[in-house]
Amino acid sequence: MGCVVSHLASKFAFFPPSPPTYQIKTRDDGTPLAVYSSSSTPLTDDGSVFDVLSLDTKRGNKIVAFYLKNPYARLTLLYSHGNAADLGQLFDLFLQLKANLRVNLMGYDYSGYGASTGKPSEGNTYADIEAVYECLETEYGVSQEDLILYGQSVGSGPTLHLAAKLPRLRGVVLHSGILSGLRVVCHVKCTLCFDIYKNVNKIRKVKCPTLVIHGTEDDVVNWLHGNGLWKMAKDAYEPLWIKGGGHCNLELYPEYIRHLSQFIYEMETITTKTRLSKIKPTLRLPKKLKSNCNTPSCCANPCNCCCINTKQAKCLKCPRPSCLKCLDCFKANCCILNWKCGCCLWRKPTCSKLKLPKWPACLRCGCFACSCNCINCSCW
Repeated sequence: MGCVVSHLASKFAFFPPSPPTYQIKTRDDGTPLAVYSSSSTPLTDDGSVFDVLSLDTKRGNKIVAFYLKNPYARLTLLYSHGNAADLGQLFDLFLQLKANLRVNLMGYDYSGYGASTGKPSEGNTYADIEAVYECLETEYGVSQEDLILYGQSVGSGPTLHLAAKLPRLRGVVLHSGILSGLRVVCHVKCTLCFDIYKNVNKIRKVKCPTLVIHGTEDDVVNWLHGNGLWKMAKDAYEPLWIKGGGHCNLELYPEYIRHLSQFIYEMETITTKTRLSKIKPTLRLPKKLKSNCNTPSCCANPCNCCCINTKQAKCLKCPRPSCLKCLDCFKANCCILNWKCGCCLWRKPTCSKLKLPKWPACLRCGCFACSCNCINCSCW
């Protein structure tokens, strides 16, 4: 029953333009060319040629993608559009974002949109964005450290799906994003099994800076969706709430491009040290065990905290501890390092300048002083 309801929800979630606003034709040299359906005019990037790609997904569909290169770019923007648009409608916006943000831009059509084959569904959009990311890695050499994911409306679903899998991603932008598909049409506080695009769960898995942009007068996806995503983000960037903005007109407001440009600039200049300091608290690192070795008898058993396991000496005159970190075991009344003892496991140093104190307290804090500073090489 849940699968049937989910299938029906998908039908209400996707509205691909019909007919598509562009077509793919072939040039004389065999390369693909995108033209507008209404006028057969080629889509051009300020007179220069951009890459028109046909990508295979793991679900057997062929999707169309546009790659626009900016020669001054340091980062790449992967754009996932809304549910009622295709690449032909968004091409002019792509040109503006590429120039104003100084980024390379990759846009793609979901299965069943534009010139892409197949039917639109939640699962297909996940396979679509994974195919595009793989293309960016293999064909253009883009690593996740230099990638920003941008999701508009329904596009926030595949965006967060991929972002949750990439721990070193540079950044995420959620433009009029949704908490989940069901929450758009009715106010529910729990996540049901037949819901689609459960962003409310995936946003918590995103480790990179996340910018949320939403209009306060959005009558399609309520502003509360954007506010909820922002509050649940682990590394939330300063959000942009556009006063009076709707669902499909936020790009027309001056603060949109200004705030987005500031975000891109900060992502460009963020240092590796800063990024690691934010990621480190989220990692589960093993706790260091403290040694409570206060008596010589504790060295009879192996110590779990020791990173170097040694064998205990058979010589009773100079017992060698089994744990190099149990430093307090070297007491005047329990240990005498006797270099003349032939069965001692401690070899006599060959360096004549090595000064050995009578009762060493430890092995690592300078008890063995050598003017040649060669304690770790030829002295032993």
